[in-house]
Order: sequence, then C-alpha cells, then structure tokens
Amino acid sequence: MKELIKNILKPLNIPVRFQYYSGSEPTYITFFSYLDKGELYGDDKELGIGYYIQLDIFSKTNYTDIVKQVNKLMEDGGFTKRSSGPELFEDDTKLYHKPLKFFFYKENNKEEI
Repeated sequence: MKELIKNILKPLNIPVRFQYYSGSEPTYITFFSYLDKGELYGDDKELGIGYYIQLDIFSKTNYTDIVKQVNKLMEDGGFTKRSSGPELFEDDTKLYHKPLKFFFYKENNKEEI
C-alpha cells in the first residue's frame, strides 16, 4: 500500500513520505493507514479488505491546488475520498496543514484464501 500511494502521487513532484518527513522542502505530504479491516466475508473467510488512509498536506503557501491534484490522482488510482479534515495552521512549524482521508478496497486473491 505504501508504494502504491507514493507512485500515485509521484506526478506532484513534491516529497511524499510514510508517517514522517524530515527533509527541508516547504511543501510535502505524509500519510498513514488508520484502519485496515475486512470488508467482505463468505464461508467464514475474508474475501476483501478495506484500507483507510489519511494524507496530510503541509505547505508554507496556499495548498488548494495541491488538494485538488491529490484528490484527482488518488481517485484515478482507485481510492475513494472519505472526508477532509479542518484547515489547520501548525504554530511550531509555521506550516498550513490539510488532512484528507481515503478508502481503498482490495479483493483477496482466491489463492491466498
């Protein structure tokens, strides 16, 4: 899932990191999974899993265009937008912060069941 998200967001040409960014770019995205759970069951077996992902956009400037691009790229990549969080300003880093939540459903491979 981590590589899928990084690849989907690669066209943005901004850093995308799992959980934590330690670089010096003024605009970046972090992400994490806040829930993975079975979504479909049959014959006492999990047939599909749901991945609930949060992306956090951080920027020193207006991030509105980045949010639009992220939404489109993620949806084109098979994710469904769940919600977006409040528009925040981080006092300690002086960065604007916009959280976005997405859902991805994956059927289990029959050979794996």
